Amino acid sequence: MERKLISSGSTFEKDVAYSRAVIQDDWVFVSGTTGFEYSSMTISDDIVEQTDQCLKNINAVLEQAGAELKDVVRAIYILPEGSEFEKCWPVLRKYFGDIRPAATMFSAGLADPRMKIEIEVTALKTKK
Repeated sequence: MERKLISSGSTFEKDVAYSRAVIQDDWVFVSGTTGFEYSSMTISDDIVEQTDQCLKNINAVLEQAGAELKDVVRAIYILPEGSEFEKCWPVLRKYFGDIRPAATMFSAGLADPRMKIEIEVTALKTKK
């Protein structure tokens, strides 16, 4: 199967030479996704709201790829302030409670100081 690239339309993707997601066979690799509301390019100051928006953004790209959140097998959470991760747990349970992907969280600086979390996922499309 050929490789398919998914773009959000952001010029940043072209400037940095990456895709929002890459589909290869039944795999979907979603790039690190932040809590920006893409239609208005706004971002909340609240880490919980950012986490929720990250997962809405991820869900949207998975749908474009023909996948669903239930197909997520791996999640990576990146936070500038690792001590804030516990605040995100209720939102993560809301989206991944029964899915329970393999996951890692680490603390690192992000590209924009307004960003409080970035989430990257890998999904394996379920055979229908």
